[in-house]
Amino acid sequence: MSEVKISAATRTEFGKGAARRIRRDDKVPGVLYGHGADPLHLTLPGHDLLMALRTPNVLIALDVDGKTNELAIPKSVQRDPIKGFLEHVDLQLVKRGETVTVEIPVQAEGELAPGGNLLEYVLDALPVEAEATHIPEQVTVSVEGLEAGASVHAKDIKLPSGVKLAVEDDTVVLQVLAAQAEEAPAEGEGDEAAEA
Repeated sequence: MSEVKISAATRTEFGKGAARRIRRDDKVPGVLYGHGADPLHLTLPGHDLLMALRTPNVLIALDVDGKTNELAIPKSVQRDPIKGFLEHVDLQLVKRGETVTVEIPVQAEGELAPGGNLLEYVLDALPVEAEATHIPEQVTVSVEGLEAGASVHAKDIKLPSGVKLAVEDDTVVLQVLAAQAEEAPAEGEGDEAAEA
């Protein structure tokens, strides 16, 4: 995973008015916390942060006031519900070699068995533990040939070296749902057809 360098400035103004002024300057208010240190309130460049956050669990190398360099990962991102611009970001301080718990996107590949069945993402992101500087961008799961009723559990997903599940092995991640019939069978008919 590559690091994205972002310059940040500490801020001393708080509240809605201060946050609005920061956003008007195409910047984003944020907080850096972790490792028992006091939270550090920051102002981050809006465009640079938006580009960085396109990568899930991006590792951000923060240059704070040109004095200190810190590594962080995004923990919470607030966006405007209508316009989508960044309103606030919480960053978690990390160190090289440290293990962190994050959620990585799940990507399915392959074709389901014929029949118009549907693939349901029970989890669209898989909770894992990984070294802070080696967080995978996503996990890919093959659904090739899966039929209705089949499911993929967390233990079935091949994870990169050094990455461990942070959920129970039998957690359902993906499942295949049967295509909806034109008419629902009368009660009991579906069971008899399945037995036949």
